[in-house]
Amino acid sequence: MGKMSEDEVRTFMRSGSRTGKLATVRPDGSPHVVPVWFDFDDANGDLIFLTRTQSVKEANMRAEPRISLAVDEEVSPFAFARLDGEATLTDVEDDPGAALYWSTLTCRRYVGDDRADEFGRRNAVPGESVVRVRPTRLMGETGVAD
Repeated sequence: MGKMSEDEVRTFMRSGSRTGKLATVRPDGSPHVVPVWFDFDDANGDLIFLTRTQSVKEANMRAEPRISLAVDEEVSPFAFARLDGEATLTDVEDDPGAALYWSTLTCRRYVGDDRADEFGRRNAVPGESVVRVRPTRLMGETGVAD
């Protein structure tokens, strides 16, 4: 196995259209894990994604902003990366331009250039929040089955 540097973690997580598995904490302390589309802000290294304001993950992050996000490669010799951090949420109504920018950029990874604008506009609407996660820890391993 080989340990990844922080830059390698970001590159691995951003590679292709891998979804992140986002872990938040429910009010009763139990875990909540869901897949999310995400990207990174190259200016500062923050993780960015959007979520519905009425979702369980959104409510969890407002109450307890610490999150973990894992990404893995499911092909031998296998690899994974994890980001821990603290989330801040901004309602789309408070900054619609930023919401559209991040929504479109993120969607481009998953649906391609042809549909990025369509999906970006569909997701950057009232009732959504932009989530910005400042990483506190980045770690990853390559060659897990070597």
